[in-house]
Order: sequence, then structure tokens, then C-alpha cells
Amino acid sequence: MATELHDLPIAELSDQIAARKLSPVELVEALIQRVERYDGQTRAFITRTFDLARQQARAAESDIAAGKYRGALHGIPFALKDIYDTKGILTSAHSRVFVDRIPAEDATATSRLYNAGAVLLGKLATHEMARSRRTRWRTQVPRSTYPGPRRGTRGTSRTSPEAPRRDRVLPWRPAWSRWPSARTRVDRSEVRRRSAASSVSCRRSAW
Repeated sequence: MATELHDLPIAELSDQIAARKLSPVELVEALIQRVERYDGQTRAFITRTFDLARQQARAAESDIAAGKYRGALHGIPFALKDIYDTKGILTSAHSRVFVDRIPAEDATATSRLYNAGAVLLGKLATHEMARSRRTRWRTQVPRSTYPGPRRGTRGTSRTSPEAPRRDRVLPWRPAWSRWPSARTRVDRSEVRRRSAASSVSCRRSAW
């Protein structure tokens, strides 16, 4: 049984594209079908950029055919958490505060990915402003239904951006800092430490 494109690791996809055994256009169309099939369940995407992805995939195919291969990410689809600025494309940070924010320029990470020939499929949901918890400014964009690997409060690295990889919609997504997830765990530890210290202090006062 032939392996489906969405099941292949990024290294193999990259090798096939470089050897011109796989068309970036073919890969993009296969992954767009996966998004359309599963995103109604996961709601991982805030904004889909399929037209841009098709345009970038065609450009990648033409460049590679002309001997202008840029490296391992050339022709590889990806998606960005919606805190990365993308010129002319909604970047809301999944917040009502920025529900109509359209950046005038790309973030540095976005520009570098474009320069490497990567293909943007869309922008992914996150906790509001990647702050690890809900806030009062809840967006009208539906929240992701992906529960994450563990119960309890999760940092942004463990929620909706994982859904496309879990459902094999994307071969990869750029990782943001692990700081929000780490901060969530640190916050919990600090709360427990302070609670314990307070308890000891109260007992000492009673003595």
C-alpha cells in the first residue's frame, strides 16, 4: 500500500521535492484537502491562505525546475501561529482586540521562511495573545477543539497548533518560544510554594 503524502516525514518530502519526484503543487493540494476535511472538527486554523499557498507552490516548482533550489524548506507547506505578523493577512493573536488587524509587513521569522521557499497554508489558533489562559477579550473566532495531551491548563505550545500535526494535516509548524508553556508550569509551582509558605507562616503566628 502506497504511503500517503500527509504520512511522509518532512525530510522525505524535502528530498523528493529536491529530486523533482514530488511537485510542491501536488503536496499543497493534498494538504489543503486534509485541512478541508478535518479543520471543521479541530478548528485549528483562524485564517486559511490557500490561494497564496498555491501561488507559492507554483513559484517553488518553477524555481526548482530552473535549478534555483533554495534548500530543505523549498516547497514545504507550513502554518504560523496567529501571533506572527504576515503582511496583508489577518494577524489577530486570537483576540477580539485585534480582530481586524492586518500587518503592513512580515515578521522576521515569516520573511525568512518565505525566503527559504516555504509555503504558507494559514494562521493557527492559540490562547488569546499566546498568554496561556483565557481573558475577558474572547475573540469571535471559534476556539480550537483540540484538547492537548494532558488535562488542566496548558501553555499555548500544547493546544491548537498541535492539532494539524496530530491529524497529519501539516508536516511541521514553526515552534514559538516554549516560554508560555513553561511559564504556566512555573506559575503553578509558585502558587504552591507561596501557599505552603503562607501556611507555615500562619502556623508560626499561632505558636
